[in-house]
Amino acid sequence: MNITKGTLARTIILALALINQILSVCGVAVLPIEDGQIETLVSTAWTVAAAVAAWWKNNSFTSAAIAADQARKEGQFGG
Repeated sequence: MNITKGTLARTIILALALINQILSVCGVAVLPIEDGQIETLVSTAWTVAAAVAAWWKNNSFTSAAIAADQARKEGQFGG
C-alpha cells in the first residue's frame, strides 16, 4: 500500500491543527500571543484552513482506493 506524499502531508497538518485546537481549548497557550481572543481566532483559522486543505483532495488510505486512483489515472475509468 503506497499512500501518496500529499495525502500524508495533509493528514499530518490536519492532526497538528486539531492538537493545537485542543490545547488551546484546554488553556495551553501554544502560540506566543498575549491576548486570548487573538490566539483563539488564529488557532481556529489554522484548524479550518488545515481541515479544508486536508480533505479537499481525494485522500486514499486503503489498498483498494489507491488501486482505483491508479486505474483512474491510467484511463481505465471514465472521469
